[in-house]
Amino acid sequence: MEGKQKIHCTVETCKYNDDGKNICKLQAINVEPIENCNTKKPDESMCASYEYEKE
Repeated sequence: MEGKQKIHCTVETCKYNDDGKNICKLQAINVEPIENCNTKKPDESMCASYEYEKE
């Protein structure tokens, strides 16, 4: 699947978000667990590649 995956993202404040398309411009992202969170739901992880887009 290399080169064919797309990373969809709706976090508008991230500098890697392709404006209006909800696509991450990075070829790969790091997903990390959130400490002390055991909900068995998506909130157990976060995008560690996030960077704030400075205005």
